[in-house]
Amino acid sequence: MPLNLFSSRKQKARELESLPDEQLAVHYRLKGDMDCLGILFERYTHLIFPVCMKYLGNEEEAEDMVMLIFEKLVEELKQTDVRNFKGWLYQVTRNQCLMALRHRGTIERSKKEILRDLECELMEIGPDVHLLPGNNGSDETGQLLAAIDQLGDSQKRCIELFYLEEISYKEVSMKTGLSLNEVKSHIQNGKRNLRIILEKARK
Repeated sequence: MPLNLFSSRKQKARELESLPDEQLAVHYRLKGDMDCLGILFERYTHLIFPVCMKYLGNEEEAEDMVMLIFEKLVEELKQTDVRNFKGWLYQVTRNQCLMALRHRGTIERSKKEILRDLECELMEIGPDVHLLPGNNGSDETGQLLAAIDQLGDSQKRCIELFYLEEISYKEVSMKTGLSLNEVKSHIQNGKRNLRIILEKARK
């Protein structure tokens, strides 16, 4: 029975729910019927979420990923001839989670590079010099973060915004409510204090 001949929405819903995954996927691809996509997603949400949790390890991130995958399916299914929907959906979910993890790793590496540059600036040496003999990069950046935590509130906030978030003096001023001169002073004094803290840690 053609789907467009259903006499009522309730009847249509019953008929759609009785169809196998692949027929729903085909009908969505050909007709763009969101009811088909909704039924497919409802069938497998309980399977998607545990996969996201397995890869991301965070409930809030996993919930966000489930919604992102649904949004992705809206376009993906229009362009893909799916023969095994469950297997295909698992692959889409896995790929999205891996992309999120790679992005998370890129952000972390970027943060480490920023901290490394800041430490080199504080110690006035080149970027290729190991500041802490015998320690790896993770230890070095960890020590710098610990040093930043020892600063006074205003200095710490200005250093974090200016260096770690890489925003301008003006933006730091807007975020903190401090004047431009106060921001520059806190950053300058904060850097001096960080250098003192780091030099003491090396003795």
